[in-house]
Amino acid sequence: MHTSHQKGKFMLDQESVLEVLMFTLGGEYYGINILSVQEIRGYEQVTQLANTPEYIKGIVNLRGIIVPIVDMRIWFGQDNPEYNQNTVVIVLNLNGRVIGMVVDSVSDVTALDTSQIKEPPSMGAALDVTFLLGVATLDELTVMLLSIDKLIASIALGAAGQQAA
Repeated sequence: MHTSHQKGKFMLDQESVLEVLMFTLGGEYYGINILSVQEIRGYEQVTQLANTPEYIKGIVNLRGIIVPIVDMRIWFGQDNPEYNQNTVVIVLNLNGRVIGMVVDSVSDVTALDTSQIKEPPSMGAALDVTFLLGVATLDELTVMLLSIDKLIASIALGAAGQQAA
């Protein structure tokens, strides 16, 4: 007998698992649905764009596709992130829209089941959990599961708002 549970935007059957790519930002663990990930690359020099927010690092040409690069460390408030041989770009493909996301490191792909995923905390306007689909507990780790579609839409909206100002 299959019973569905609503977990944020995930619909999981009791026997189902969600595969997430885990990565770190400022020492915290995050996860995104692996189906959104096109590839993982090292950070390379970008072509900067004028009049863009600091978190939009620029664009790169990825095999003929122009890909915007967003530094998630800056978006999440990390001051002065380093760019070195360990800096990683997760290339996402969201319904044909390709975007690069700079993170501190990528750890692994992990399968989560429903018992490991909890609803994000609700604290009203004091805590914006719009981007959180849920929070997973994995051994000693707490992993925040991101709604990458909502997060990228918000970043794009923020960039458009800054250009209009």
